[in-house]
Amino acid sequence: MTRPSGTPALALLQARGVAHTVHTYAIDEPSGAAAHRGERTPYGVAAAAALGVSPARLFKTLVLVLEGGSAGGELVLAVVPSDATLSERAVAQAFGAKRAELASEAQVQRATGSVPGGVSPIAGRKVMRTLIDTSAEGLATLFVSAGRRGLAVELAPTDLLAACSGIYASIAVK
Repeated sequence: MTRPSGTPALALLQARGVAHTVHTYAIDEPSGAAAHRGERTPYGVAAAAALGVSPARLFKTLVLVLEGGSAGGELVLAVVPSDATLSERAVAQAFGAKRAELASEAQVQRATGSVPGGVSPIAGRKVMRTLIDTSAEGLATLFVSAGRRGLAVELAPTDLLAACSGIYASIAVK
């Protein structure tokens, strides 16, 4: 049987027999006068609209670099609702580091093989410790990137937690 996307995330879910649904979507970029003014829609919010789901159910995966402490220089993942802002301070505290800051696009691509907006918390190129915002706990299902832009996977939060060996932490600010 062929996998619809061929991404490592979907291959892992299928191999483990995890119940999930694959969704594809396309985002309309601003055009005309809006494009001329340089307007942009935040990617996660636009993806949620394209999928027809609340931005609180579509989680974005961010790559951060820890500084200080025993984890200095380590890359980690933070998974938060697409309409929320990440608390870098909360991520640093959760991992026992002095600071955490977003990784550069080059670091993201080297570590994950994906561009921002396409990073999956599941089956990345490199194993990274992962935090999932506690808001996921109350959801029946949530959506995360399946490993490339325009492709999302819907699954239960507990299945996501197990698939990425993550832990819950309060890391999002609405």
